[in-house]
Amino acid sequence: MLVEVTQAERGSFQPEILVTGTVRPEMEIVLSPRVGGEIVSVSQSFTPGGFVDKGEILLQIDPADYEVVLLQRKSELLQASADLELELGRQNLALKDYKELEGSISSEYKSLVLRAPQLDTARSRVEAAEAAVRRAELDLGRTRIRAPFAAHIISREANVGSQISAGEALGKLVGVEHYWVEAAVPVSNLRWIDFSEDRETPGMEVRVRNRAAWPENTFREGSVHRLIGELEDQTRLARVLLTVSDPLSHEPQSAGLPPLMIGSFVEARIAGKPIRDAVRIARDYVRKDDTIWINEDGLLRIRELEVVFRDDEFAYIQSGLGTDDQVITTNLATVFDGAALRMAEEAQ
Repeated sequence: MLVEVTQAERGSFQPEILVTGTVRPEMEIVLSPRVGGEIVSVSQSFTPGGFVDKGEILLQIDPADYEVVLLQRKSELLQASADLELELGRQNLALKDYKELEGSISSEYKSLVLRAPQLDTARSRVEAAEAAVRRAELDLGRTRIRAPFAAHIISREANVGSQISAGEALGKLVGVEHYWVEAAVPVSNLRWIDFSEDRETPGMEVRVRNRAAWPENTFREGSVHRLIGELEDQTRLARVLLTVSDPLSHEPQSAGLPPLMIGSFVEARIAGKPIRDAVRIARDYVRKDDTIWINEDGLLRIRELEVVFRDDEFAYIQSGLGTDDQVITTNLATVFDGAALRMAEEAQ
């Protein structure tokens, strides 16, 4: 049999773990008001495809009714405060009367003579009026509906003139700081991945690519974020969250990079943990049942390998193959141990 051979290389290698997944927003909300009324203005930024800053006013509900309520509550507070002042005056008079009659009044009636219940009631009314003013101020402030975070507008469900109630959906917003890629990873590959403990300590580097939509060799950089503690029902693959910063290329440092689209299917290459003191060979040369064909003094030998990892290009081998071995690269139809071989270069 005429064959060609090659040799493996030994060293420490950082493999790439190729995974696929779906782009998800890290932060996503349905915007809704806490008070109702008629919408009197809508920000020009609050439109599908728009970008808004954290705290930016997106809609204004007619504040007139809430301003009237606030005035009423402030008036009630003034009245309650005045009643308290009057009661404090009555307290002083009651104290003088008590001192004059102190010897003839039992201690159990002292609080009644000093008008303690009336004073407690007056103070409670002031506290209740203050709380009502605070609530009216909050409701008035809530007529201005703000973006809770820097966001990209996905949809808008209300316009000027719309009558809305508390809790009604006004639109859908997603955060623009980070997107997730929810990727599927074989459980056997998890040992080669480090996961970050927090946002300040990023995990392993990741390159994300949308093969269907982006030019060749175009990718977005990200990092491994979290392992989701549940396997996929059908595939039994592990679920891993990858994170990409500024996914919509909104910041200057991302200028020229393609945006990630929510729901798109992408592939990602994770820079795995180093594989130390291993032998690396093109994965196509590893045969069925993790065996390899070796040319040994003109005879074919079939060896079993201990393969610790495969990426899309190489197999990384712990034992069973050395750098001096002549690995047969030719695909043979009939293979058996001890078959006679001839080198292709010798036949020329």
